[in-house]
Amino acid sequence: MRRSWLWVVLACCLPCAVSAHPVPFSYVDARIQQGAIELTVVAHMFDLANDLKVQPPERLLQPDVLAAQAQRTIRLLDDRLQVAADGVRLAAANWSAPEALPERQSIRVHARYDLNRPLGRLDVTTLMFPYDPQHKTFLNVFENDEIAAQAILDTNKTTFQYFMSTGQGVRAVLTGFTLAGARQLLGGPGTLLFLAGLLLLGGTSKQLLTVVAVFAAASSLTLVLAALGFVIPPANAVEPAMALSVVYIGADNLLVRAGGRDTRVWVAFGFGLIHGFGFANVFRAMDLPNRALGWAVFSFNIGVEIGQIAAVALVALLFAWIRSRSEGAARRLAVAGSAVVMLAGAVWFVQRVFFSGGTA
Repeated sequence: MRRSWLWVVLACCLPCAVSAHPVPFSYVDARIQQGAIELTVVAHMFDLANDLKVQPPERLLQPDVLAAQAQRTIRLLDDRLQVAADGVRLAAANWSAPEALPERQSIRVHARYDLNRPLGRLDVTTLMFPYDPQHKTFLNVFENDEIAAQAILDTNKTTFQYFMSTGQGVRAVLTGFTLAGARQLLGGPGTLLFLAGLLLLGGTSKQLLTVVAVFAAASSLTLVLAALGFVIPPANAVEPAMALSVVYIGADNLLVRAGGRDTRVWVAFGFGLIHGFGFANVFRAMDLPNRALGWAVFSFNIGVEIGQIAAVALVALLFAWIRSRSEGAARRLAVAGSAVVMLAGAVWFVQRVFFSGGTA
């Protein structure tokens, strides 16, 4: 079966797991047809033999042994390879009998998944052979008999999403990336802390709306620029800067309380640019639809803005209720809240500098 030259280069560059098993790879071809998805799975005999408890592995290439292990092989692959259409997992309509490929020391099977409506998004999820942490599955997605996407699935990335180049695909992009943007904003503590810091000092409705609108505009600008590849600062610089922005807004609030000037609009603009780069880093790490990239950027940004509106509305109402109780409560909120924001930002900065992981 024809393989892209990319897989050949990657296979040559990747280190061997152990000398006895020099090719810890599986291959999956997903062909999107009219009314169906057809899968071809090629797994190395060493991996299948290990999980099927067949020793030595070469026995699996013998017709009688392979026939005896056919149902167990199909159950194993069916359990470890999930195919979903627009978020709904599909059940394979049928699996072919396993076929030995002696020249590749592998076993090949075919599967068909029936579709009852036009497909917008295809999800392929697999951790094919968990016993081997170095095992990789090379995935090829074909649309209209042409290769449309490629991915490598392993312990670090188990799911690949492919968006169709159709109207259904565009709708799936709009829905999926809008939700992803909202989840990114609401699920990441850093931007929420910064927004809370901007609101701690209170002010008129016009002042607060201006501050939040400036932050939203600035973050949208850099999100779009970085997502489209015009400006891409290094993530190891952006994430600590985002953490420092939280420390800064807390300290700035305390200075304003001590008689300093309220510069929240400028702070929101400057650090909004940095937070936009952080959102873009998350966006670029997703499975992006090359044929609908513009729609993906647009919908992800809309999702982020929806998340901001929801978070700001909730926090602002909470702070307003506390201030309505007494002036003393308002002062304590500003001081204690700013101190907490500073401390949280400092902890976040240490995590970003000395540890990996986390969300924006």
